Amino acid sequence: MKRFFICLLLIASLFQHTVNGQQLNKPYNWKSVQIAGGGFVDGVIFHPTAKGLLYCRTDMGGAYRWNDVLKAWEALLDWVSYKDNNLMGVESIALDANDPNRLYMACGTYTSSPGPNAILSSDDKGKTFKRTDVKFRMGGNENGRGNGERMAVDPNNGNLIYMGTRLDGLWCSKDRAVTWNRVAGFPEITEPVVAAGPETPRRYRPRANGIIFVIFDPKSGSLNKGSKIIYAGISQKGKDNLYKSTDAGATWAPVAGQPTALMPTHGILSSDGMLYLTYGTNPGPDRMTDGAVYKFNTVTNEWTDITPVKPEPENQKGFGYAAVAVDPNHQNTLIVSSFNRYGKAGGEDIFRSTDGGKTWRPIFTGGGGGKFDYTLAPYIKHTGIHWLFDLEIDPSNSNHAIFTTGYGLHETFDLTDADQGKPTTWSVMNKGIEETVALSLLSPAKDATLVSGIGDYGGFVHYNLDKPVPEGNFVNPHFANTDVVTGAALNPDLMVRVGEGSTQVGGGNIGYSLDGGKTWQLPKSTPQPDSKRGTVCVSASGKTWIWIPAHSAAFITNNNGETWQRISGLPDNTPVIADPVNPTKFYALSLFDGKLFESNDSGSSFQEHELKLSNGLPQRGNRGDNRGQQDHLYTTPGREGDLWIPAYDGLYHTDNINKAFEKINNVEEIHAFGFGRAAKANGYPALYLAGTINGVDGIFRSDDKGKSWLRINDDSRRWGLILQITGDPKTYGRVYVGTHGRGIFYGDKH
Repeated sequence: MKRFFICLLLIASLFQHTVNGQQLNKPYNWKSVQIAGGGFVDGVIFHPTAKGLLYCRTDMGGAYRWNDVLKAWEALLDWVSYKDNNLMGVESIALDANDPNRLYMACGTYTSSPGPNAILSSDDKGKTFKRTDVKFRMGGNENGRGNGERMAVDPNNGNLIYMGTRLDGLWCSKDRAVTWNRVAGFPEITEPVVAAGPETPRRYRPRANGIIFVIFDPKSGSLNKGSKIIYAGISQKGKDNLYKSTDAGATWAPVAGQPTALMPTHGILSSDGMLYLTYGTNPGPDRMTDGAVYKFNTVTNEWTDITPVKPEPENQKGFGYAAVAVDPNHQNTLIVSSFNRYGKAGGEDIFRSTDGGKTWRPIFTGGGGGKFDYTLAPYIKHTGIHWLFDLEIDPSNSNHAIFTTGYGLHETFDLTDADQGKPTTWSVMNKGIEETVALSLLSPAKDATLVSGIGDYGGFVHYNLDKPVPEGNFVNPHFANTDVVTGAALNPDLMVRVGEGSTQVGGGNIGYSLDGGKTWQLPKSTPQPDSKRGTVCVSASGKTWIWIPAHSAAFITNNNGETWQRISGLPDNTPVIADPVNPTKFYALSLFDGKLFESNDSGSSFQEHELKLSNGLPQRGNRGDNRGQQDHLYTTPGREGDLWIPAYDGLYHTDNINKAFEKINNVEEIHAFGFGRAAKANGYPALYLAGTINGVDGIFRSDDKGKSWLRINDDSRRWGLILQITGDPKTYGRVYVGTHGRGIFYGDKH
């Protein structure tokens, strides 16, 4: 009997470690790599009565709640899985004025996405959520994402919630977001989709923006009986864009005398019955060329133009107005923000009035003297304030105000000093917010801990993962996007990065370092005058670089970019990788054409091989985000000729380019793939993978070449879409994970 129980214990122990080749869940300790912000925080929402309770939303990195004890933001949507990653774009947030515990979030990143759109409701301030999938489409990362708020809870009836949508009209829930019905009495919006042009240049922007705000008049009802008067703003011009209901939403009519030359961007109702609205020619953050600020007296039905500074588009001084906020404790005190004024008329600004808009003071320009404290995020020094699409004054402190930007938040605690002509000081308020998009990760074999390539803000060289880089982001050149950063396997002092140079801090689309990323310099030349972005690799020794610029042939240099030559035998747009041991060897893959390419002459020419996969070539189609690491070729650190293909729908390996790639069992889907330090000295490098194994979505490590896998995250740490992953060659078990809008994480074994 004793032997029987010992056998049972042994079986149970084995079962805890491995099931069908996949090891069970063993979560890591996870932390954010500190960059501080790095993305568009497009809305801030204070609770009107609960001191210190506020939330912010982002365009594709989820939402956050402020922890007033720790003085930091806490992420609320890290549990969102890959299949639901469309929920990471938060269209709107609404709070119940009479119940501080209740929180509602409208989630959906793109109106064109097949992924879900949902209303998330919480009765514990976002610790847990109930989810209601909805039919109406949302665009948390589309034009107009800084407008709002589109969703509102009736302050006189917490069961009643209205939601204005981009494409599907006005919707209402009468049971705290459990069920939703379209408001039949609201007029159809026939605003045509705007064609791409100077103000709508990007691929997802030319779409209707719909209903951008809903405002209840709390004085028009009584508690538990609901409000009778409701306002709704529509993002359209040349026609009525402000509607009013006086019968609790049953019928709607345009407000008489309203301005229609521009479209509203924000609206707010003051306690004295004044409705303040900002206007522009575009919803933003695409460019605006004109704008205005109006107030509407809801008692007398009078409209007044209170624009602080008139735009002059005819004199190349065109801009718009993006946001407006009223001090809840002083009904005549308000602030508004300009938009697209940088480089014109003194630059982007906030204007403040204490007399209902009769007179204004600038906060930053024209003698305003506003100052910035960049201590928390030094990289912001390279980036002027922009995209001020939300302003809020703290209901519990008239001196405290917050504004949003394309890289996070700023706050001040001396706002009223502006009324005496004194300067105000604005500090970065990004602690806890990590919103970058990782496009490339490199963990060098010595010195720097992590070198990152990110979208919009270039990238960073981190020596301390727990503090923002004091020098800020890459310079010389300063990039907007860094597509790839790579290093020489046998010479880690040599690094090369490619991307797209920032027009704000000088040009240059390729940079290199000879001291492990401490300093950077531009090569003397580029393959072609317009060469930018694409992929780059360097030989194991660092002597040879191969750059395939976007939409281009491959080019090679052996003199740090002084001269470049076109490579023969390689199709255009085919990424190249270097062998990590032999400096004369390079490889390339054309997966869907079934071709491998090899160079044995330091990249001067390539020979074609047939690609042999054990279960045939994959099919083109939906294969995940093209910025991820799937469907590429990888070489194994420390091993010559050892190759991996993490295809979107399977993982393949060979130790010889002339042999077939064998499929690794149980790996079903891949979004990111990389290597780390081996578990044992001279052992095979650890494999890291973000994807699906045996039906389980997660982040995994394998110490035995993919025979078994350990899931190292849990369901509370999924982060939507993961684009990049790599291990650390210096520390066994450490892994870096790059997300789409939730920054970069690093994980260590318990």
